[in-house]
Amino acid sequence: MPSIREVAERAGVSLGTVSNVLNHPELVAEETRQRVQRIIDELGFVRNGSARQLRAGRSLYIGLVVLDVANPFFTEVARGVEDVASEAGYVVILCNSDDSPEREAHYLRVLEEQRAHGVLITPVLDDHTHLYRLRKRGISVVLLDRPSRQSDLCSVAVDDVHGGELAAEHLLAQGHERIAFVNGPHSIRQCADRLEGVQRAVRAVGADPAQVVLEVARPFLNAREGERAVEQILSVSEAERPTAIFCANDLLALGVMRGLTRRGFAIPRDFALVGYDDVDFAGMLSTPLTSVRQPKYQLGRSAAELLLDEADHPTTHEHRQLTYQPELIVRESSSYRRPRRPYFTRPNASPISP
Repeated sequence: MPSIREVAERAGVSLGTVSNVLNHPELVAEETRQRVQRIIDELGFVRNGSARQLRAGRSLYIGLVVLDVANPFFTEVARGVEDVASEAGYVVILCNSDDSPEREAHYLRVLEEQRAHGVLITPVLDDHTHLYRLRKRGISVVLLDRPSRQSDLCSVAVDDVHGGELAAEHLLAQGHERIAFVNGPHSIRQCADRLEGVQRAVRAVGADPAQVVLEVARPFLNAREGERAVEQILSVSEAERPTAIFCANDLLALGVMRGLTRRGFAIPRDFALVGYDDVDFAGMLSTPLTSVRQPKYQLGRSAAELLLDEADHPTTHEHRQLTYQPELIVRESSSYRRPRRPYFTRPNASPISP
């Protein structure tokens, strides 16, 4: 690899001039800058970014650790992160934990070794011991799509309890008396919160969640597991079988839709279906999917802004826990309305509206 010294010798200038061309071109006369740049291009010179970071005492990398890089939800979140990072001159390193605490720990060690400027993470578990270790190393950390229970740890999240409520209220209002909730592991906070929201909506109409909600827990939040969940739902006796299915994310809902269609069932005639996240494909399916929308891009932008503020201004930064509200987007997959039995409206309670 050609060195900066070779560039200076070929261009007939000092090392400082070449450095200015690379870092402060406005300080170099136009003719000289063009001559140096021409030599750089001819030699194929590429400056040593690692050495530059060591001299500057700061990293140009931001780590983004997500649960499933194949999930379009995280793709949109990553766009928000990358836009903010790029504007500030940073590069985003995307790490996929794949819902594995071991893989998450591995990536965090790598980011620690690389002295990342900061880490944005959707953690697999609620134990944040390893995150505080990063902060002791001077690496800023922000929880992404996960609320923080510590006042000294920034987070950006969505009110997933309310999101679960929105989905269940809608299905109850459509007259469904048995709802299957296809969920992921409760160790993932979003899954636990969305279940709590479903149960809260059922109790609000005077019904017992144990009688109304059939939880179908799967180990992963992907389409394959959604299709496998269909087998469990259909194994219930016809008298007890749910007529509505709410999924903890849109990938699960896609798998459920595929599984039901392959078995000859129609949506929403036989089963109403609701997802969560409202990713791009939700409205493009042959039967457009009702889904709980999260502000995905804004989640990424806000998290990156908090991270850079903490990393660049550690003495004046104020830790914040931002919570966005979800929105139910109703489409064809849940449009079929069924007759409602009286016990779904308790005395003195407000009636359910569609």
